[in-house]
Amino acid sequence: MSHWIPNHYWPVLVVVLALATIGTVILFGIGLNAYFQRRSRRYLLVAVVLALLVGRTIVGMGTLLGFVPMVFHHLIAHSIDLLTAATLLYLVYQSPRDAS
Repeated sequence: MSHWIPNHYWPVLVVVLALATIGTVILFGIGLNAYFQRRSRRYLLVAVVLALLVGRTIVGMGTLLGFVPMVFHHLIAHSIDLLTAATLLYLVYQSPRDAS
């Protein structure tokens, strides 16, 4: 258990992070499947963003379990946030303009 969180919150965080990890792994699997069907760079980047989200939840679980120090948690998680946002904005700017 981590020393930075009161003991009565620890089980709730484990459940929430476990569900988040399962959810992001499922979304990543769907994104990867879409990439293998379409084989385009855009779909690959979407799968990469979903993989980043999986990594972020794993870092959160590692922090909760005491494997990742809080300082590294912040550095890694917020770097992943930046990469996620930058990749999504890149995808938006590279997509064709709507006719409307």
